[in-house]
Amino acid sequence: MTQCRIAIDCMGGDHGLSVTVPAAVAFCQRTPDAHLVLVGDRTAIEAALKKQRNVPRAQLSVVHASEVVMMDDPIEHALRRKKDSSMRVAITQVKNGDAQAAVSAGNTGALMAISRSVLKTLDGVDRPAIATALPSSGGSSIVLDLGANVDCTPENLLQFAIMGSALSTAVTDKERPTVGLLNIGEEVIKGNEVVKRAAEYLRASPLNFYGNVEGNDIYKGTVDVVVCDGFVGNVALKASEGLAAMMLGFIKEEFKRNAVTKFVAFIALPILKRMGKRVDPRRYNGASLLGLRGIVVKSHGSADAFSFGFAIKRAYDMASHGVQENIAATLSAIQALHLENTPHLEEPPMQEQA
Repeated sequence: MTQCRIAIDCMGGDHGLSVTVPAAVAFCQRTPDAHLVLVGDRTAIEAALKKQRNVPRAQLSVVHASEVVMMDDPIEHALRRKKDSSMRVAITQVKNGDAQAAVSAGNTGALMAISRSVLKTLDGVDRPAIATALPSSGGSSIVLDLGANVDCTPENLLQFAIMGSALSTAVTDKERPTVGLLNIGEEVIKGNEVVKRAAEYLRASPLNFYGNVEGNDIYKGTVDVVVCDGFVGNVALKASEGLAAMMLGFIKEEFKRNAVTKFVAFIALPILKRMGKRVDPRRYNGASLLGLRGIVVKSHGSADAFSFGFAIKRAYDMASHGVQENIAATLSAIQALHLENTPHLEEPPMQEQA
């Protein structure tokens, strides 16, 4: 049996070893063909492993790293001064071919910077993007970018669409996933100039471009892939998380209001549990850093062991489905066609000097 090797930054995130080690052990217990490389302080990792039951040691190895990227570390400090951080060593495992993917719950900015520095970007990719799957009425939709790139060009958005489409194909087996461009309306005339140009590029590409979509289409499941710049994507994501938390709080308050509502809650408990399971954000933990020469998955910094396990699973699924190879091949094929078919967009005339 060929093992899928995944490097885990055990020291990153808000909770570090108390989350990453239990999650790693549990994942190996239910995934016999996985081998996890635990990166961090060797003594501390071994001590954490001793606290776990039924540890599958044959599926685990430890690589020592003497430094830790803290959640409040400046990006430049993490990149230039912490050369032996658990985050960097985990990513280097991917670069050297010792692991097929890396997972970290650490500082997002540092993770992106170190990943880009160590792994470099794929040919045809100007900027990596952060992508994740969000729940929808049709199952889930992949949304990108979620915060890595605040200011984007039309070409960046086209590249995001190519990478998101390839990820969707690899994970869902859909040959031609639908791609939507997040906008303030469905009409072609809506949006700023960057979005309008991006729409022209997408219509000229061989991607299965649905057209413009709005924020509510993410949760309707209108398309398989939703493309936007990182500013819009991050706002949409955080607003959605806040709304979900508020609604859950409202439901709990109403059911606890009096004896009658508590009884109704008891009767409805199985339904509430099933609904809670479907929308539980912990099950959607794990954002992919797409466009790099290797697989890197970012877990939420405050993730618990249950949630971190899903980030490991996302990395495992990407590696076992050949997502990296699919993205590289799709980028190459589509960009070749794009160069032939993209309509010429004239640059605005230069203004004369006064």
